[in-house]
Amino acid sequence: VQLQAFGGGLVQAGGSLRLSCAVSGLTVSRSAVAWFRQAPGKERQFVAGMHRSGGTTSSDSVKGRFTISRDSAKNAVYLQMNGLKSEDTAVYYCASGASVILSNLASQTAYPYWGQGTLVTVSS
Repeated sequence: VQLQAFGGGLVQAGGSLRLSCAVSGLTVSRSAVAWFRQAPGKERQFVAGMHRSGGTTSSDSVKGRFTISRDSAKNAVYLQMNGLKSEDTAVYYCASGASVILSNLASQTAYPYWGQGTLVTVSS
């Protein structure tokens, strides 16, 4: 199983970015997928997740601004980020797992497969 995240970059505060995660070896529509992020000097934290049923959840810090989605035909996962703030600056990681239950979407330890991360920098 391989996950490759891309789409990061430098954006001004208030702007938008869409991150993509290409997945191989695992079917995203039959798995849970999620995005986590790690800011400089901080621990990695949950951003948004989608259960194989399609149910989603996101952290309070991004609710209403970020949206997770998946494309079954492309076997890919996306994170649409709007209204970016300087505190959103971080390396963003995609993760996936076939056995993640809905109540564990925000748990890092529930995901056996991880991408390499893509850097998002928001300038104020």
